Amino acid sequence: MEEKRGRAPSRRGFLAMAAGAGAALGAALSLGQLGRIALAFLYPRRRPGSWLFVVVADRLEAGRSMGYTAPGGQSVVVSRTGRGGGAGDFVALSDVCPHLGCKVHWEGGSGSFFCPCHNGRFDSAGRPLTGPPAQAGQELVRFPLKVEGGLLYIRVPSESLVRLSALRRAHDGRRARA
Repeated sequence: MEEKRGRAPSRRGFLAMAAGAGAALGAALSLGQLGRIALAFLYPRRRPGSWLFVVVADRLEAGRSMGYTAPGGQSVVVSRTGRGGGAGDFVALSDVCPHLGCKVHWEGGSGSFFCPCHNGRFDSAGRPLTGPPAQAGQELVRFPLKVEGGLLYIRVPSESLVRLSALRRAHDGRRARA
């Protein structure tokens, strides 16, 4: 059959053309969504975390430290290393040794953190001094601090919480089997 020019397509032809255009549009949108998901997977957005209240700055004396547990379970040691009231007079470090995940503690007399598992020692900034951490160049994870209105705040990123909590759970499991 011969079709005349200028004549409107039949209803069947129009529906076939509309269905084809809809399928093409759906495929294009699906590929766009798939591309967005792939980019989000390959380049995840860094979540800086929130500033969380720790303590009234004046209540932590110079040379003293306190434990702080973040909402995600991460255990942190907050120490006052100076006598001023600024963030530089405080340090917040993970209390998980990077060597095997043992718990470190602050020794005010020596001004350092000590890991009893292998006699590892870290200075007040978390840099390794002795033991296996010093040999491997492993530092304690440091957390940013700020002081506003006489209050000390810490920022705990969610990525560190997951990684360090898993390390702590693995160590606790090994300790329970021993």
